Amino acid sequence: MKTTNTFGVHFLIRQDKLKDGKAPVYARITVNTERILIGLKEWVEPRSWDVRKGTGKGTKEETRSLNNYLSELRTELGECYRELQLRKKIITAEDIKITFLRTEETEHTLSALFEYHNEKEKHKLNDNTLSHYETSQHYLIAFVSKHYKKKDLSLKDVNYKFIADFENFLRDYKPEGNKKAIGNTGAMTHLIRLKKMLNLALALEWLHKNPFINYKIKIQHKEREFLSKAELARMEKKVFTISRLDFVRDVFVFSCYTGLVYVDAFNLTPAQLVTGVDERQWIKTLRQKTKTQVTAPLLSQAAAILSKYKDDKRAISTGRLFPVMSNQKMNSYLKLKSVKLVSSNSALLSISG
Repeated sequence: MKTTNTFGVHFLIRQDKLKDGKAPVYARITVNTERILIGLKEWVEPRSWDVRKGTGKGTKEETRSLNNYLSELRTELGECYRELQLRKKIITAEDIKITFLRTEETEHTLSALFEYHNEKEKHKLNDNTLSHYETSQHYLIAFVSKHYKKKDLSLKDVNYKFIADFENFLRDYKPEGNKKAIGNTGAMTHLIRLKKMLNLALALEWLHKNPFINYKIKIQHKEREFLSKAELARMEKKVFTISRLDFVRDVFVFSCYTGLVYVDAFNLTPAQLVTGVDERQWIKTLRQKTKTQVTAPLLSQAAAILSKYKDDKRAISTGRLFPVMSNQKMNSYLKLKSVKLVSSNSALLSISG
């Protein structure tokens, strides 16, 4: 469909509205044969105005300043026209005026976009997942503050360069309390969330061009290593004098024998232990992250670990099979003893989820 044929901008003065010997300056926008005026809140003496050129005339500083402003305004109105073209709709002079004056909608920002998403998804996503989006938003605002000297940024200012600069910022950024920078994997994770947010902005028509269209997210896949049977046996037999390390080892071994990640193991309740057709106990639950069903046999090694905590007051008070510990602390304690327990590769002992 053809959206428009002609577009033009001309500046003029209205001598019928003289005030203190000066006339107001207007921008006249023409689309096809339709015209509309925008008052610019600028005033000029009629004798200092070139009607044909639509500019001030003379060499005074006041005139040069006015003409510079009009030149910038012509460019901005042209950008409004091109912005509307991207929407592939029929354009009117009124549309350009509305876009220029921003009366059509509130100017949307990065923070407003994240807040809209978090409010909209709060009943669908768990608190842990939502906190990840809040972290990405926090890093974005830190980046905007450093590079743009602003507290927030309009979505219309988000482009390819913004994304590239944000990636570089993330790679070197050290979150408060951390000794190491975020690095590639962390940077790509936050960029994936930003991409999702900008796709949402496109769907809402808060944004009319995808800044990620030519940008490639560079994820470096690492080959995962696994515990051997001998290494797992060594971990099971290890005796700890510190109770919290003993507990962390138990949960890790339980995960090995059930295939459950950290969050799913800690969410287990007695009701999720069922008797199967083979008269043996099974675990029947849903994965928190994907909402897919898990049905797994409760092997003797895993059953022995559950029996160890069946009278734990902290577990009983929450109605779960294990007392709760954060994923961050779990991984921290695992890595603390990993060299003595298994091998020099502490990454073997990281619990996902």
